[in-house]
Amino acid sequence: MLVDLRLDSAGIREVLQGPEVRLLVDGVAASIAARARASLSPGVEVLVRGYTTDRGAASVTVADVRGMAWQARDGTLTRAAGAEGLEIRAWGGR
Repeated sequence: MLVDLRLDSAGIREVLQGPEVRLLVDGVAASIAARARASLSPGVEVLVRGYTTDRGAASVTVADVRGMAWQARDGTLTRAAGAEGLEIRAWGGR
C-alpha cells in the first residue's frame, strides 16, 4: 500500500505559534522556574520570558551575577528542566 503524505507547513506553523502551544510552553517554563527557585537562596530572582520565533518558546533565567556559577557547579536550571521531563542536550542540539 502506497500512502501519499503531504505536510501542511502553514497549518503546522499556525499550530506551533498558536495560543495552545504558548500556554503549554509558558506553563512548563513556569514549573522550571519554580523548581529552580526552590533550589536557590530566598530572594534570588528567576525570570521567565515567553516569546515566539517559528513557534512558541520561553527562557528561564537566574537573574543574579552568581547564576552562571550555580549552573556550572550545580546544574540549577538543567536539573529543574530535567525534572520537568525535558531532554537536556549540549548547545547546538547535538
